[in-house]
Amino acid sequence: MVNVDAMKVGDGGKARESASNDAPVLHVGTPNVGDREIFLQYVNQMLDRGWLTNNGPLVQLFEQRVADYVGVKHCVAACNGTVALEIAIRAMGLTGEVILPSYTFVATAHAVQIQNLTPVFADIDPATHQIDPESVARCISPSTSAIIGVHLWGQASPVQPLQALAAQHGLQLLFDAAHAFGCSTGGKMIGQFGRAEVFSFHATKFFNSFEGGALVTNDDTLAESARLMRNFGFSGVDQVAQLGTNGKMVEICAAMGLTNLASVDRFVAVNRRNYLAYRDALAGVAGIRLYPYNEAERTNYQYIVIEVGPDSVATRDEIVDSLRAANVLARRYFWPGCHRMQPYVELYPEAGRQLPNTEMVAARVVVLPTGLSVTVADVEAIAQRIRRLAAGIA
Repeated sequence: MVNVDAMKVGDGGKARESASNDAPVLHVGTPNVGDREIFLQYVNQMLDRGWLTNNGPLVQLFEQRVADYVGVKHCVAACNGTVALEIAIRAMGLTGEVILPSYTFVATAHAVQIQNLTPVFADIDPATHQIDPESVARCISPSTSAIIGVHLWGQASPVQPLQALAAQHGLQLLFDAAHAFGCSTGGKMIGQFGRAEVFSFHATKFFNSFEGGALVTNDDTLAESARLMRNFGFSGVDQVAQLGTNGKMVEICAAMGLTNLASVDRFVAVNRRNYLAYRDALAGVAGIRLYPYNEAERTNYQYIVIEVGPDSVATRDEIVDSLRAANVLARRYFWPGCHRMQPYVELYPEAGRQLPNTEMVAARVVVLPTGLSVTVADVEAIAQRIRRLAAGIA
């Protein structure tokens, strides 16, 4: 295995993980970094100006380039994706119950719960892992104010059915697009749907700004409110127009974002190369299903997802443990589901009965390393171990 960046991070800023020995380690989510010289030029400009935060010129330039890339009128950059999601929820004025999948990173649920709203968990389609519109329809009540769709693995959630449900029931529609920067559905870039969409630019994402996120929208009123909200509600010097928080992106994060935006096509090309190598190497392995990408759409290929089914001799957890013993830090996403995490497992102890597909998929999924730090030789070595484990070969 090749060496990788010493920065070992997991989704959600978890503590560094270590493998069983001091050999080189391959991680899920090892950061991609673009041209260092370009980054340092931005940093020197920032230092020369002495403008480090508070809506500096790099943040403004980053927002404009992201908006242009996605094809929307407004990009409101924030310190991270979770805060951007919290700001979106508050700026949209959501109340009561909000429907979302349990099969997502827990930040999606937390952004609802922390604002004294009630997350209602919908099930997923077991083939696509995306939220199931039929389950969403069953969750709608007189207290429902919104649906949050989550685009998983760089693929789109069922946008049109969710739009139809929202229109039929007078609900607002918001998308958590943390996985879907640079992706499209129906030939239209993700970021253009619902009233707003929220991206994460965390270090583990294929496109990162060290840490950061953004709300993107074509809604002028929503964008204005979100901009006020991320800066304590200030509308001018000594003028506070509304409730707000400190959610600003800092200049050095914008510098990294601008640097990496220039390298997005290269990042995607490497991810696609690795995806195709995994696809070829794992073809026909009993009990192993590689999550497929729709190559008719733009996608970032940033997650290599396998499901370990009952035909595999080794269980999902045995495969994860064996890979970790070989210094391949695979991950169990999004196990066990938000509904089985605190505080939701206590608030909604019976939720699992309504989420059979979520529970099944969460018990089967493994995410494997990809990105600039992973070579085709690494892919082949990882796949060989999985093939042997699935076949029961020691």
